[in-house]
Amino acid sequence: MRSLISPSLCPSPPLSLSNKPHQFQHVASPQSFPKFSLHAVSTESLSAVTESKTKPSPAEVSRSIMDLAQTGTLSALAHDTWPLGIGARFVVDPEGAPALCFNPAHRSLAVDNRSSFHVKFEQSGLRTPQCTLLGSLTKPTDEKLLKKLSAKWEKKFGEEADLDLMYLISVERIFHMEDFSEDGIWVAPSEYVIAVPDPLRNVSEKIVEEMNSRHAEDVNRLCNVYVDTGFQASSVSSAKMIWVDRLGFDLYIYSENGVFVVRIPFPREVTDEKAVKSSFNSMSHLAWEIEKNYAVPDFERVSSFRKIR
Repeated sequence: MRSLISPSLCPSPPLSLSNKPHQFQHVASPQSFPKFSLHAVSTESLSAVTESKTKPSPAEVSRSIMDLAQTGTLSALAHDTWPLGIGARFVVDPEGAPALCFNPAHRSLAVDNRSSFHVKFEQSGLRTPQCTLLGSLTKPTDEKLLKKLSAKWEKKFGEEADLDLMYLISVERIFHMEDFSEDGIWVAPSEYVIAVPDPLRNVSEKIVEEMNSRHAEDVNRLCNVYVDTGFQASSVSSAKMIWVDRLGFDLYIYSENGVFVVRIPFPREVTDEKAVKSSFNSMSHLAWEIEKNYAVPDFERVSSFRKIR
């Protein structure tokens, strides 16, 4: 896999993100790894206005989950009045409504058309955002829509969809959760319908894996420099990137007091893989200079944490 950073983009003093050897390249040994401290701030300290500028809305995250995931669980009341859950593959229409192809034997299991559809997507093996859509099963009849859904199905699963067995779930209510242990939030259908999936969703996993496996030292440096961790003497052992989107990236910080999640925003919004790599390059370069006392921070450091375990 190619380095995130092209040598031409990174003037001296160089960063460890570059694979080219250089006499000024800084490589920290385990003994010289910088220690930093951690303090926690309650979730309530983050205002909705601030969050909207630094992270995608729950509606956007739900749309991204629905676009990335391939399967979900359809739940409805069966004829014996017991709730029944069935795994199903799906694609989404332009407004984020899931389209499922039923097994013929499953079509008559539900008492009525009211149902819920639960979808989750694992990030870095550590966090599982998820959403549940509540609505009614409907049979699509619009030929143009069916043609689009059929094309998406073939692209996603490599086979033709049986349109006679395809059903749409209307989006009437949406329940979003950031992870299994997190509190959920209800998303307005009007917000969900107009929300756009994150533009980095298809490359985020690859970028995060590369940052954690090949540039772990730089991930720790970004945490050390861009996060205000100087109010408590609890030692932090490491940081790991969880996900990246158009507005920033999430880190898990591992300390003696537990595991914390922190959000570091990008200096500006990014919309493609080239832009996010350029942002990591410039942020890492500045972090290296600050760590070496070649520069002083000209940004507000992140000071809000949330303990997750």
